[in-house]
Amino acid sequence: MQKCDKQSKAKAQSHILAIKERVMSYTHILVAVAVTPESHQLLAKAVSIARPVQAKVSLITLASDPELYNQFAAPMMEDLRAVMHEETENFLKMLGEKADYPIEQTFIASGELSQHILAVCRKHHVDLVICGNHNHSFFSRASCSAKSVVSASQVDVLLVPLAGD
Repeated sequence: MQKCDKQSKAKAQSHILAIKERVMSYTHILVAVAVTPESHQLLAKAVSIARPVQAKVSLITLASDPELYNQFAAPMMEDLRAVMHEETENFLKMLGEKADYPIEQTFIASGELSQHILAVCRKHHVDLVICGNHNHSFFSRASCSAKSVVSASQVDVLLVPLAGD
């Protein structure tokens, strides 16, 4: 009886290994983040997927555009742009440090996020994009971008529900 149990256990383990080999394992995950606390959730999800298979993780975000704030004078725009870019870089660095997982690359985009996501996927062999599903500010725009990415992408896209939804 004990021999039968060992054979069954070995067969079950063999079956589990075969299933694991068939499960999609990603090699490069791109996470669309914003300078908000919710980005930690998105990166945590990416790390939970990446860590078991040692996949690369990269981050992409939109740069805040000071031109949206019309009350600023034109000569101040370039200085403000530089400050906002530096703040975004600092946030991405801090986000990566808190992730306790290596960040392959960070991308700060301006304009239409979905176009940048698709370009990064092609150029850097990304095989999974993770976006937040949220109804406010950046994440509302990112959600619209996610729809564009889903419809035009050649890679998997994961929408993660964020706290407060």
